[in-house]
Amino acid sequence: MPQETTPDATQGWALWFTGLPGCGKSTIAKAVRDELSARGVDVALLSMDERRKSYFHHPDYSADERAKAYALFAREAAGLTAGGRAVILDATAHQLGMRQEARELIPRFAEVLVRCPLAEAMRREAVRSNQAALAAHHKGYVMPGMYQKALERRRTGMSVPGLGQVVGVDVAYEENPQAECVLDALRPVEENAAHVLAFLDAWLPGLPPDEEDAA
Repeated sequence: MPQETTPDATQGWALWFTGLPGCGKSTIAKAVRDELSARGVDVALLSMDERRKSYFHHPDYSADERAKAYALFAREAAGLTAGGRAVILDATAHQLGMRQEARELIPRFAEVLVRCPLAEAMRREAVRSNQAALAAHHKGYVMPGMYQKALERRRTGMSVPGLGQVVGVDVAYEENPQAECVLDALRPVEENAAHVLAFLDAWLPGLPPDEEDAA
């Protein structure tokens, strides 16, 4: 459920960016993090792509491992907010319950849904730099070309080692109809980041203002 009380920016809080793989949530989350840092806000950015490798040295992306990873992810964020930190979470968490677990652990929590048509998410994922994607995969991140591989697997029954269930193809993404902030992935990154920052300014009294807006 959405927060019924207004949090204070001087206390710990968490903002979870969620949406289909390839929707652009990571880019928007980083833009918001950079703007908050420029305002002097001490904010930690937790990305599941990066954190999974610390939870599991050799991730297999199974359903069981995914559930465990998100439980650890939620607890890590909760620990940081309990210490007074601001935290941005960047993770798909296709099951609403995964995000709700974090909401239950973190008193000051809001969800940013980056809504994106599946076809557009697939297109974006397909045109990513192969070199960058392979480098990321070698670090334990998501397999490059995962949508195309998942579709081929479903069509032919061919095994794809290292490829778990792909959200949007093998398992559905569960939207939260009560997400506090909803973005349109087809809009420019700068516009979506500004929308999130406007939400934060209203949600968090005492958040340091943008110097240009304050001038």
